[in-house]
Amino acid sequence: MTTLIDDVRTEALFVSDLQRSQQPTPELIRAAVIATVNRLGAGGCAALVAQEFGEHPDCAIGRMRWARTAVQRAFAG
Repeated sequence: MTTLIDDVRTEALFVSDLQRSQQPTPELIRAAVIATVNRLGAGGCAALVAQEFGEHPDCAIGRMRWARTAVQRAFAG
């Protein structure tokens, strides 16, 4: 079960500049999430996620899956 904070973290990672191909460490993922939330706020992250799903739904689905899994691993425990 995800929490609201997990959702915000996932959205922040989704809209961050961090890429799956970089094979980021948990530390890089946590830093990207924090920086993105500080820069955009939770509402700004959600708005950009919605925009991306509207413009590029085919790409957005895969990135969201990656972001959710990466956040779960980076913030586990």
